[in-house]
Amino acid sequence: MTEKVDGRSHRWHDHRVTRRRELLDCTLAAIRRHGHGIGMNEIAAANHVSKTVLYKHFVDKKGLADAAMAHYVEIALVPRIRDAISGDLDEYHLTRAVITAYVTTVAIDPEIYIYVHTNNAVGGNQDIITASEELIAELLATVIADRFREREFSTAGSMPIAFAMIGAVRLASHWWMFDRTMTVDELIDYLTMMVWGGIAGIARAAGSVTTFTSRPHSLTLEA
Repeated sequence: MTEKVDGRSHRWHDHRVTRRRELLDCTLAAIRRHGHGIGMNEIAAANHVSKTVLYKHFVDKKGLADAAMAHYVEIALVPRIRDAISGDLDEYHLTRAVITAYVTTVAIDPEIYIYVHTNNAVGGNQDIITASEELIAELLATVIADRFREREFSTAGSMPIAFAMIGAVRLASHWWMFDRTMTVDELIDYLTMMVWGGIAGIARAAGSVTTFTSRPHSLTLEA
């Protein structure tokens, strides 16, 4: 009897997970179609369910926005970042590929990004965004450590370097989403210049903070 009950419970859990994923997929499609101003009535209609059913899965509108962001990161952003870092590229082009993957993901789906932001998922639930950044930063830190290790550089700073890169790119992308005073390509160029400049400086010090801090630093133009 216990095995039968546990089996039914497991199947019901799997069903709820699958159903939740289906609702999120349809919700993302509805946001793309109707724009970031879409309401719960329109989202429910797009899913062919009542608002009551949505609230059973997501509690409220903010809960839906949080879940939509987490799902979008899982199915869109992380796979693109993973594809970028798995390519056989030199360090410069790898840096540019990662930045391009992040920026273009935001630029391709502006309505989804603005919907999530408007409904306070980013500002109100840091656990979601922190978990997303940690996942991406860990992937990136592994690549940085491997590349540094190949050159016998210190790998101690791999994790903070990865977090700094992701944080800078995310905040700059957020600014661009609401400002739009430059093109996507220009944003990628500026971010690549900044991030690569930092990586090149780290490489000159072989990844060692001791070496870096012991040297003089000035803004001089190379010939």
